[in-house]
Amino acid sequence: MSCRYKAGLLIIVTVVIVWVTSAEVTQDVFEKYRQPFAVTFLGTSLLALYLPIAFLKDCLLRRVRSNCHGDDGDGKEKQGDEGWNRVQLVEVQKLAVTESGTKELNMLEEGKASALQEDEEVDPKGNEKLGFKQIIRVACILAPIWFVSEYFMNSALARTSVPSTTILFSTSGLFTLLIGAFLGQDTIDSVKVFSVLLSITGVAMTVFGKTSAANQSSADESMNYSLVGNLFALLSAATDGLFAVLLKKFTGDEGEKVDIQKLFGFIGLFSLVALWWLVWPLSATRIEPRFELPHSSEVAGIVLANSFVGSFLSDYLWALGIVWTTPFVASLGASLSIPFAMLEDILIHRRRYSAVYIIGSVQVFLGFVSANFSDWLDTKLLLKSLYSSH
Repeated sequence: MSCRYKAGLLIIVTVVIVWVTSAEVTQDVFEKYRQPFAVTFLGTSLLALYLPIAFLKDCLLRRVRSNCHGDDGDGKEKQGDEGWNRVQLVEVQKLAVTESGTKELNMLEEGKASALQEDEEVDPKGNEKLGFKQIIRVACILAPIWFVSEYFMNSALARTSVPSTTILFSTSGLFTLLIGAFLGQDTIDSVKVFSVLLSITGVAMTVFGKTSAANQSSADESMNYSLVGNLFALLSAATDGLFAVLLKKFTGDEGEKVDIQKLFGFIGLFSLVALWWLVWPLSATRIEPRFELPHSSEVAGIVLANSFVGSFLSDYLWALGIVWTTPFVASLGASLSIPFAMLEDILIHRRRYSAVYIIGSVQVFLGFVSANFSDWLDTKLLLKSLYSSH
């Protein structure tokens, strides 16, 4: 594993912990401010703040480079021009005695111009980066998918419990594998299938596992697991899988094709400008309640702070986790919310879990671990089969 891949795994684990905590806060917010669309719109629109951050970063980097290498760069450029002029003079003297001297001299001039042009268009790593208009085009494709995934998640949290939403969203690994294979971005092999089955089996065990708490009321134990909320959680898992696959496709193997901050900044700007009107048809069809602003500054502050941490920071980190690892690994990493939520309930709410639930959580974790070693295991199995055949 490369250092960037390991950093991506650490980011995924960090984002999962943040997401579990944010989900608990979001569900508490919905008890006082039941507006899933407003919370989604605020969280995705905050991503537009990455645009000034990205452009300010570029300006500072250019200024630092010009200050540190300005004089040396000018001197080297002048020396390079003088050297080229001397070479030209020698070539002219040589070419003057040939009939094709003029044509070859023109070829030398064109070679110099083309070389300078190539230096400007190709980055030091030789990767083709997306231009400004291309980044906007990609953002317009990804923004609706991301907005819908976030809205389905918040709508699920408004209609059902955090554990139910977490468990159903953990199926995103299966959707990511199928969508990636369908779009040609991933391949289905035995190790990945084993990882998905191990994770899905663990999810099923947590569904049937029983929990209890000494200080839990009967009303809390009979939580309303709405069918619509569960459906929204599954739709969020599917759209999140689609977003992860397309993000990896557009950004490259390690995100080298595009500045993630600019991309997410334009996703936020697109959501702010182009998606606000969706509140009207959602309210008219009674999927969404009538839009209202928070009734108190305390609720407004909690909504804003939770959107900043749970969307502005975690969404960007989640994108880095996807592009630095793989969409499949990142999606299976989402299932880690089950064991993390279990640990949080044990430590904070003193909830007790059955052995079936605990074993299921362990299986979810093992599915995530096996997914990270899929390439290594496939290579080992291939070498073993080749050795046995000979």
